Amino acid sequence: MTAIDPAFVATSEPLGDLALCHARLQADARYPWIVLIPRVAAARELEDLSPDQRRLLMDEVLAAGHAARAVGLALQRPVEKLNVGQLGNLTPQLHVHVVGRRRDDPAWPGPVWGFGSAAAYALDELATAIAAAKLSLGL
Repeated sequence: MTAIDPAFVATSEPLGDLALCHARLQADARYPWIVLIPRVAAARELEDLSPDQRRLLMDEVLAAGHAARAVGLALQRPVEKLNVGQLGNLTPQLHVHVVGRRRDDPAWPGPVWGFGSAAAYALDELATAIAAAKLSLGL
């Protein structure tokens, strides 16, 4: 496993490893949010992945979208729209955010990045969210 930037450890919960990426649940109860971190040493940009790795990443982004939807359903807040982003301005290690959105979420219709402060999950909701994401991802 490539070392994970400490910023991810501080702001998300581990879900497990897919074929290419380490998957994590963002610790922000406002949104069903999965972060995918390719296990490729020194990768900072999509161009750092091989063509086969890029194709696999896209498959895993789609799987993470299903997982975000599963988290939303498990928490009785169904996802209406998926947002996918690969930014890396603050945390340069290559990663992709897959965020479930709803018209009634706090940042709608704008982006989630930089909007307010993360809301901690209640312990029972966190367990429910992790279980739903893992089941959806086959972990």
